[in-house]
Amino acid sequence: MGLFRRNKNNNKPVIRQIIDLIPAHLIQKVIQIHKSDKGCSKYKTYDQLVAHLFGQLNKCYTLEDISVGIGVSKTFIADLGLKQSPAKSTMSDGNKKRTYKVFESLYMHLLSYYGCLLKKHSGRKIIEEVKSQTVYLRDSSVISLCLNLFNWAKFRTAKGGIKIHAQWDEAIMMPNLVNITEAAVHDRKGFDSAIFSKNTIIIEDKGYWDFNIIKVRVLAKNYFVTRIKVNTAYEVVEELDLPEDEDQHILIDEIILLTGNKAKEAEISNIKFRRVVAYHEEENTVIELITNNLEWKASTIAELYRRRWDIETFFKKLKQNLNVKTFIGTSENAVKSQIFIALIAYLLLELMRRVAAKGNPAFSNFVEKIRICLPFYLSLDYVMNNIRPIAQKVERSPPKQDLWALKQLNLF
Repeated sequence: MGLFRRNKNNNKPVIRQIIDLIPAHLIQKVIQIHKSDKGCSKYKTYDQLVAHLFGQLNKCYTLEDISVGIGVSKTFIADLGLKQSPAKSTMSDGNKKRTYKVFESLYMHLLSYYGCLLKKHSGRKIIEEVKSQTVYLRDSSVISLCLNLFNWAKFRTAKGGIKIHAQWDEAIMMPNLVNITEAAVHDRKGFDSAIFSKNTIIIEDKGYWDFNIIKVRVLAKNYFVTRIKVNTAYEVVEELDLPEDEDQHILIDEIILLTGNKAKEAEISNIKFRRVVAYHEEENTVIELITNNLEWKASTIAELYRRRWDIETFFKKLKQNLNVKTFIGTSENAVKSQIFIALIAYLLLELMRRVAAKGNPAFSNFVEKIRICLPFYLSLDYVMNNIRPIAQKVERSPPKQDLWALKQLNLF
């Protein structure tokens, strides 16, 4: 497709080829928007991006790890597009002073730039009844922090934490909106707006249940699917027939009216909603769902809610494969910068895995392979598709020179 060379050797290390997937004009664009290089002579936005991506892809847990890893060879430094390796103190200052918004903006621009490609290779299973509609999933994940070190991230009396609120675009299988707050912020307050374009479908857990938000979405002609809270008062208006020979996991399908005081205060007590009760085989549990769509099949409603596991899987992959639980800076700005650069790394890895890697490898296995090969001068295509966990015979003994000398001999 043009993004990945198909020969074995390359004059750039694997990590530089990954960084080069970020178009230079996008980096310059976000730098100009946020003026993130103003008054900076050495450790510029690009340098910080490279240092953090190196740290993410190598799972470096300290600034010293990053500094040593990049500074291991002058050739390697030059091949990363840097003039010098970053010092610990320089990186620390950059984490504090350079706004995280430049990396947030870069992530969003990359998402737009590669959106069509990610959609084409999303690998998602289409739900026929809603295949032409936009589907967003919303969820959050808490990351615990030491309150003594991160005193701005108050959570409980003796505990600190942050919460990553994410909106998952089901078409491209990537988060298209991320907000990072203190962990104490409730899920339903994690995003500023609850209004979407007409016919957008929003899937959420019951933590987002709010009568006023429901009213706003009904008025905006959005559809929602969420779990109904146990104490929600309602009356059944009509029981709908269940299919006899299919969708046996659907236990109840009915039209209801919300009768509680809060529903009346929000002026939605006269609006008909749909209550669907379904058996979730994987979890061996029964879930009660509510939606404002009265036309879909009950199985469509259950399947839409089941897609919410995609965003939970994303959080799991992010935490297990990238560095978003151990932070190399303690300021709010440093933490947010690290998370957004982790998201950039996640996007690039998913782009490579979906578009160019053959055989649909598991994300964790794919990341480990890339991590092992980062300093080698091999093409990304060769690393992704030709390196396998099999025994390799030595054809001849290479000269006892270091990796960088081998690179100069075009052996790597």
